[in-house]
Amino acid sequence: MDLDTRTIMVMFSMLTFMFFGLLELAGLHVGSIRGVRQWAVANLCISLGLSLAYFYTSPTPGHNWAIVLGAMLIAAGIGLQFTGIQAFKEERSDWRIVLLVVCVALFQNLWFGVLHPDISARAIANSFLFCVIYAACARALLINIEPPLRTAYWFTGVSFVVLVVVMLVRGVVIWRSLPESYGIYVNTPLNPLSFFIACMIQLCVTFGFLLMLNYRLITDLQNIASRDALTGALNRRCLEEEATRLKARCTRTGEILAVMMIDIDHFKSINDRYGHPVGDNVLRCLADIAHTSVRTDDYFARYGGEEFCILLPSTTEREAWELAERLRQTYAQSTLNAGEESINITVSIGVADSTSIGLEFTSLVAAADQALYRAKQEGRNRVVSYTSMS
Repeated sequence: MDLDTRTIMVMFSMLTFMFFGLLELAGLHVGSIRGVRQWAVANLCISLGLSLAYFYTSPTPGHNWAIVLGAMLIAAGIGLQFTGIQAFKEERSDWRIVLLVVCVALFQNLWFGVLHPDISARAIANSFLFCVIYAACARALLINIEPPLRTAYWFTGVSFVVLVVVMLVRGVVIWRSLPESYGIYVNTPLNPLSFFIACMIQLCVTFGFLLMLNYRLITDLQNIASRDALTGALNRRCLEEEATRLKARCTRTGEILAVMMIDIDHFKSINDRYGHPVGDNVLRCLADIAHTSVRTDDYFARYGGEEFCILLPSTTEREAWELAERLRQTYAQSTLNAGEESINITVSIGVADSTSIGLEFTSLVAAADQALYRAKQEGRNRVVSYTSMS
């Protein structure tokens, strides 16, 4: 194979250094997404580690120390990739992993590189060490997650799996076939082939992380665009889009669709008496209770002002009324602090379903609004269904 190991290492060192700069720049603009800086430093460590390995030309003490430091930097870089994955997944980064990996790399390269020089044993030990870290990275990424992040996770995870295979094969081949004659720059097809494949896949790993970052940014932007900033509920535009999708599904399957309209009682007087910060807390409290009360298939949204709406697929008006009553009671029993006072807030709720009204969202909302208006007329703090009005 007409590939020079030294050239491969130099080129890959330059590429990883460029990725370091790219990730460092990205880290300045990704907001609260964690793990990017760790991956940037990981690429810097790998780049420096390969640069030091380039200077290894003969088994002299100085060159041996260069290869020891290079192996430690590469091990630290892979360890930082693992902790970066943990941080990206919003998990606690276990820095002990990085410390352990660096210590193991120091020990085995010091032992086989300086104290008892054995190039083959050192290469085998490093291959198996890197294999273990790569396997941990793959295990952290090959998980069941919502698309489109799943595509990026699995692409990066499979890339790590390929690296595991490359390192494992390299270690086994050196152990079984080249125990006496192996060297980093020995003219054997194993070196340029394994280094070339490992370098290409390592680039795929970094590209995969950038893909993960891109999908996360897109997902975050979509969440910002579809959510109410104060309460975390869906906004009206997103609710209307979901209603259109549910209408098509219910038309096809014959399912019933119910709507619940919720209004906070005397909300204007709360704002006037206690101030808008307390009013905001009232809205957030209702949203928190609603999020814990509705089912995973339901859609809870802030419809406007102090009015909220819940779309309930495969739900009859009676079932919606029962859910609304539980929500009303829970909210009425909650207590909010307003300065030195404790206040209890209530809600009025109107419910309707598509049995007699149809699946048109505007018609369902209008019917539930009529029931809500009746609940307010009858004294508030109650649930009224649309069919009970006739």
